[in-house]
Amino acid sequence: MTTYKLTYFNLTARAEQIRFLLSYLNVDFEDVRIEHEQWPAIKPTMPFGQLPVLEIDGKTFNQSTAICRYLAKKAGLAGDDEWESLLVDIAVDNIYEIRQVIMNYYHEPNEEIKSKLRDPIVNYSIPFYFDRFEKIVSENGGYFVNGKLSWPDLYFVSILDHMKWVIDVDLVDGRPHLTALKHKVLAIPQIKSWIAKRPKSP
Repeated sequence: MTTYKLTYFNLTARAEQIRFLLSYLNVDFEDVRIEHEQWPAIKPTMPFGQLPVLEIDGKTFNQSTAICRYLAKKAGLAGDDEWESLLVDIAVDNIYEIRQVIMNYYHEPNEEIKSKLRDPIVNYSIPFYFDRFEKIVSENGGYFVNGKLSWPDLYFVSILDHMKWVIDVDLVDGRPHLTALKHKVLAIPQIKSWIAKRPKSP
């Protein structure tokens, strides 16, 4: 039986989409959560000095999006043909773009610069992306691609709370199709079970 060991901090952030997919697959996985004070000692042992990493049968893999794509293929959520896979990858990359905008704000060390970044993100970047996401989901039967569940849906919902916490904006408020998608994903039995048992993140 294949073994999975996911290593990350005690956060949702970049690992929760992997946890969602592993849960969706109904596989047992070791969810290792390290403390930040442990990180300096662990960092040199990581392939590229970053987390998360997923060990599959003892082999360590980095790059969360690549890991998700591998798991999504196993779950049948990566597209039924090359064309649908393209649409899935585009949806994921679009979501990733706005996530990076928000996370760049979060990681900006200069408080003066950071204070100037928030308003353009809230007033322009978030509406620009999320209004388009709302339109896409409304035109695709309540999902990002072709009227059915694919891994962009899981990815989107898995990072919503973290992005909301970072930027202090309810990203799906006033966007009924995105709100409905969130509820649909959270109601998937495997996802619902994972959320009920997962450790509390700070």
